[in-house]
Amino acid sequence: MIGLLAASTRCLAQQQPTSDPSSGKDWVCLMDRDYRSATPGFCPRCGMKLVARVPDRIEYPLEISQSPEMLKPGGDATLKLRIVDPGRGVTAKHFEVVHEKLIHLFIVSENLEFFAHVHPTLLADGCFRQEIRLPYAGMYRLLADFYPAGSVPQLAVGTIFVSGESLPARLVPNLAASRSENVSATLRMEPEGPISGLETRLFLQLDPATGLQPYLGAWGHMLAASEDLVDLMHLHPFLAEGKGDLQFNVIFPRPGLYRIWTQVQRENVVNTLVFTIPVKAL
Repeated sequence: MIGLLAASTRCLAQQQPTSDPSSGKDWVCLMDRDYRSATPGFCPRCGMKLVARVPDRIEYPLEISQSPEMLKPGGDATLKLRIVDPGRGVTAKHFEVVHEKLIHLFIVSENLEFFAHVHPTLLADGCFRQEIRLPYAGMYRLLADFYPAGSVPQLAVGTIFVSGESLPARLVPNLAASRSENVSATLRMEPEGPISGLETRLFLQLDPATGLQPYLGAWGHMLAASEDLVDLMHLHPFLAEGKGDLQFNVIFPRPGLYRIWTQVQRENVVNTLVFTIPVKAL
């Protein structure tokens, strides 16, 4: 049985920023929490409005139900997500828009061959509903990204199962150029051999570099998943200008193989680029 997920924040910062009057930079981004500014405005990485005071981080539990009760490979399914207000024990009903949506849901199959980035619909009762068709038997890991009003952005995880013989992942390193609908990407890393616990810079070069457009408020969205699906990370570019170069900064928490999916938009088409990265122990 897979253990509890260790989900990293978007910028991989592990501590809440605090105001430091001596620094003169008292405005912070709740999404990219290492970004600070001396004046109000918006984060240049994700577009989030900067805030002067960071609320205490309190986790909002995620409950997932499904219909039908027994999911079958290739069958239609409905997922219902309930986010619980931990202070009152009731369904949270008010959310801020993050990257143009109230919630982002990533779904990854156990064999790491299925990836989905979807946006469930908010219902009158405060829950979210998503219609989905899951092609493989076995376990699926879900990562929900949302921002309850009055709190801070959240990453919450869940697990569902599709009946049938499980198909575990059998990854091999793959750093070759990745091709999607109407764009391809090459990957360069610093250091060339990523080491767990240390920062790795991932540089993606897109080809062609023309016709690129922001996708959901950012120049790219990345999900990184460890081979055993214990670690999931949702990231946005550290540097990007819409000219074909994207830089993501990531700390891989453990050695092993990681599959990464990067989504970019070109000429109104969303492309998903895939690499499999080997990470060494320190």
